[in-house]
Amino acid sequence: MHIRRTVSGTTARPRLSVFRSLSEVYAQVIDDERGQTLAAASTLDRGLASKLKGLNKSQQAKEVGKLVAERARAKGIAAVVFDRGGYRYQGRVRALADGAREAGLEF
Repeated sequence: MHIRRTVSGTTARPRLSVFRSLSEVYAQVIDDERGQTLAAASTLDRGLASKLKGLNKSQQAKEVGKLVAERARAKGIAAVVFDRGGYRYQGRVRALADGAREAGLEF
């Protein structure tokens, strides 16, 4: 909640939220004004299963970042606000952000 006080997504610039569990990583692009998820991706996506095989967790997070960015760009979203979800900006969180930037999201 400490971060959510200052980070909020709008219709023009939605929030890219990250959740990291011990084994998986999830990302959502959220419009907080409407309370709607616009795009989402995770390491559990069936489309990513073949790409993730044999990769370490950071590499998997980077692929998730690329996928969520592609899905957001397909819906016309070019810029987002990054919400690291209280996690430190290192490891998988950083890899996801780097993947999203490589795929064309600005934040």
